[in-house]
Amino acid sequence: MAVSYIPTYHNLSVTPLGLGTFNINYVQAGSPNLPTVLLLHGFPSSSTQFRDFVPLLSNDYHVLAPDLPGFGLTKSPRDLKYTFDNLAKAISAWLVALNVTSYAVYMFDYGAPVAQRLALENPVQVKAMITQNGNALRCWLRAEDREWLRDNYLTIAGTKMQYVTGVPKEDLPLINPAAWTSDYLMNVAGKENEEHQLDLFFDYRNNKVIYPKIHEYFRNTQVPLLAVWGKNDPVFEHAEAYKQDLPNAEVRLLDAGHFALETKRWEIARIMVAFLKKIDF
Repeated sequence: MAVSYIPTYHNLSVTPLGLGTFNINYVQAGSPNLPTVLLLHGFPSSSTQFRDFVPLLSNDYHVLAPDLPGFGLTKSPRDLKYTFDNLAKAISAWLVALNVTSYAVYMFDYGAPVAQRLALENPVQVKAMITQNGNALRCWLRAEDREWLRDNYLTIAGTKMQYVTGVPKEDLPLINPAAWTSDYLMNVAGKENEEHQLDLFFDYRNNKVIYPKIHEYFRNTQVPLLAVWGKNDPVFEHAEAYKQDLPNAEVRLLDAGHFALETKRWEIARIMVAFLKKIDF
């Protein structure tokens, strides 16, 4: 008999209106009778980012972690236009197919603009947000310069940089080099990967168009929000700003970099579970 807290791996075909068919690869753990926690990864990773985090949550929660389109083992239509709107539409269709109608969402990096679009589409379904180095405040990339992005981010050095910059020296041995190496090889390397990653970088500037809607959503709903943040992240530095719209938001700054789960996952899990225990699912 299967034990529900052990992660299992799945693939589900969904066809959002007007986008073609996606085969969404995802990880699942925990009993479906428990409250659902959706884990949304960032660039340049996949659901493998949560490989050691899922077991820390799955005794208490039903955990789902998909590979976003363009990442991991998820298969997308060949003619897909890579935008955050389309990523969110694919994940929304996947949630419908799984009959998930109530969940808390953990949003990291690219997971944030996807989660925010899901919340705007179905605000009553999102019972809480946990943002770990996920932005809702400003557009930070030189998104108009594809070659600058290619040279600075779409390299093995650029991938490693996101993992190690800002990490205290004593914590660096906790990071497995296979993590950034596999991210680069699977999600960044190669002409096809490069082009759709550059398309997403370029589309990042369009996030600022929906930021006013996100701020309005925060103010109107007062959705419970936990910002648990690697404070040494060279990219996203504005965890406290969530309190402008959500004065009851909890903000916890950790001595970590962008990929904070690599070195602080045990602490993040403890903080997150304590926060979620107060949520009415």
